[in-house]
Amino acid sequence: MTPQEMENRIVRYGDLRPCKTAFIDAHTPGSDQKENFTIIGGGVSESADQHVHITTPHGFNIGAAGQPPKCRNSLHSHRTAEVFFVLKGRWRFFWGRWGDAGEAVLEEGDIFNIPTGIFRGFENVGNDYGMIMSILGGDDAGGGVIWAPQVIEDAQDHGLVLSEKGRLYDTKKGEALPDGENPMPLLTDEELKQFPEPPSMQVVGGYIRRYWDMMAISDREPAVVIGETGIIRDRPGFQVNFLSRKSASPEPQIHGRPSVLMPVKGHWRIDWDGGVATLAPGDTMSVPENLPHSIIPSMTGEASLYQIVGTEDPAGATWKPN
Repeated sequence: MTPQEMENRIVRYGDLRPCKTAFIDAHTPGSDQKENFTIIGGGVSESADQHVHITTPHGFNIGAAGQPPKCRNSLHSHRTAEVFFVLKGRWRFFWGRWGDAGEAVLEEGDIFNIPTGIFRGFENVGNDYGMIMSILGGDDAGGGVIWAPQVIEDAQDHGLVLSEKGRLYDTKKGEALPDGENPMPLLTDEELKQFPEPPSMQVVGGYIRRYWDMMAISDREPAVVIGETGIIRDRPGFQVNFLSRKSASPEPQIHGRPSVLMPVKGHWRIDWDGGVATLAPGDTMSVPENLPHSIIPSMTGEASLYQIVGTEDPAGATWKPN
């Protein structure tokens, strides 16, 4: 890999291209200022305007959501994993049919492996523009978003209609559903009963890990945060590792599937036979499979990084160990 070939696999934070019409709640007051980013893979955007930075299949998707204070993402669900870590700001996550079954507030560096099959939403409760980075299971991320019925109904009042094929149409712009294509049907009461509403203790204790705890745990070797043997035990089709200065090593590592590097704090130097690159917080780097490379901080000071590595596990519901 030449330096230019590798640079083509890096998406710099300052080069991210947002979409402000990605989802059905794009016109709904309180949600109309959010920005969606698809960094690796097409994600679950419902808009034809969404820009995809890297289209190479990885077995998972990488994206981000940027929102000003008091802006929220409406209640929805996924069929595969949805993992967030906070890059900037302070965020409140909430879940349940009406968003009142439980909640948790995450700070910078914290990570949340949201259980599949529950309605979830999130809002920026900080004082400035915030950014959360996401990992979605599968190349097609489960086929799209499942919205709580009230979200679809509210959106219709503000001119947005979602088709049964998962595409948005803006009636305020004169758009209409294509002939023969129906609106996305609302979930029935029987279907809604299949969406659990776990209490906060179960979710916070089992699926959220705090940044400073992971900094402590990664004092000798990288911490497996999400994985079959991870702090959060799950097999979503990828493994998430956490590296800090103490656990970083100049020794080359190699993976049989594509991996992704996402710094949280500090600057990181990536070396391979053919070149070197430096990453800053908010940058995303796709490392090809079978490429030996090393990952070390390039400057003094606090340094932390999330590494996502593809696995052979199929994307699907949250794994429950026997």
